[in-house]
Amino acid sequence: IVITSYLQFACSSSAVGEPPSGIRSKLPVSETLQWADELFAGRTDIEKLRQAVELTAQLRDPSDRQYEVEWKFAKYSYFLGKSIEDEVEAQAIFEKGKQAGKIASRMQPDKPDGHFWHGANLGELAGLSPVTVGIKSIDEIRESMNAVIRIEPAYQMASAYDALAQVEMKTRLYGGNAEKAVEYLEAGLKLDATNPNIRANLAEAYLAVKRDADAKRQIDEFLKMAPHPEYPTEHAAAVQKVKRLLETSF
Repeated sequence: IVITSYLQFACSSSAVGEPPSGIRSKLPVSETLQWADELFAGRTDIEKLRQAVELTAQLRDPSDRQYEVEWKFAKYSYFLGKSIEDEVEAQAIFEKGKQAGKIASRMQPDKPDGHFWHGANLGELAGLSPVTVGIKSIDEIRESMNAVIRIEPAYQMASAYDALAQVEMKTRLYGGNAEKAVEYLEAGLKLDATNPNIRANLAEAYLAVKRDADAKRQIDEFLKMAPHPEYPTEHAAAVQKVKRLLETSF
């Protein structure tokens, strides 16, 4: 009954972000975060993902910041933004996620969570607006992901290495380096060989540096992998990417 009541309360707000000061105290923080985690685990249903974001948003209080609330809101916002086709809506979600991640990184600079989710949301904003946001954000994204690597290199399946590699790949017209991307991805792969994005993106980077045989081996290894139980959606997206690489490059 308690869970049902605060779920209804949390989802009654049409705007996802940060409620007025004092709202957070009406919700039990620990139990709400646990429920949001459970909703997030079912994020293949976008409505569950929305509810996870909305629940966590209701816990945010400018007068009483909570580290776990801020970084989890940033995390859920990242995944929600990536699940939405409307770019305007997605941009607004990433912006709020970026801000929450930044708050968390300042609260606990010796922990990876805030740095990573700040950089992840900023990276998506850069992708949506490569000219107005992307070029200006390169150094900030790098700074966030390098902080993660200094603190906990294997965090989030070593995804900070993947993020740095994507910066290199997507900015090759502005000084990015595909060889450097390969180095990042190979380092990430050593830490976590189960990350589908690292394997798919490494195959693409190998192709960019004319290492076609290595790319083909990477694709073959990836296609043998079972989906990661916590990231079936990301695995499916990576499968589609490597299949496109096979069709266009081999």
